[in-house]
Amino acid sequence: QVQLVESGGGLVQAGGSLRLSCAVSGRTFGNYVMGWFRQAPGKEREFVAAISWSEGRTSYSDSVKGRFTISRDKAKNTMYLQMSSLKPEDTAVYYCGVRRGVLVVTTGYEYWGQGTQVTVSS
Repeated sequence: QVQLVESGGGLVQAGGSLRLSCAVSGRTFGNYVMGWFRQAPGKEREFVAAISWSEGRTSYSDSVKGRFTISRDKAKNTMYLQMSSLKPEDTAVYYCGVRRGVLVVTTGYEYWGQGTQVTVSS
């Protein structure tokens, strides 16, 4: 079983920055991809960014490209999402997820964290 724990959310003004973390523990797969998703009130969960754990290949949604950066620290078993130039529409609960394999895609994530709230004030 894989456990994911997010942290780093909070309240920030528009234009500000935050860094989210997702700590991974438990029995991980041989090859896997980790991703960040978000869900705003009344909306479906949407893909934000993903990274392949072994090679570090990344993918971003168009809405965050150029503002957010996904990374991972293998030694710490932790994934990060550096968010800059935040906008009110970035307000959401942010979740990290993990899927088997090496394809950096937006679907097929099997395990999820509990989420961390990000609120961007205008």
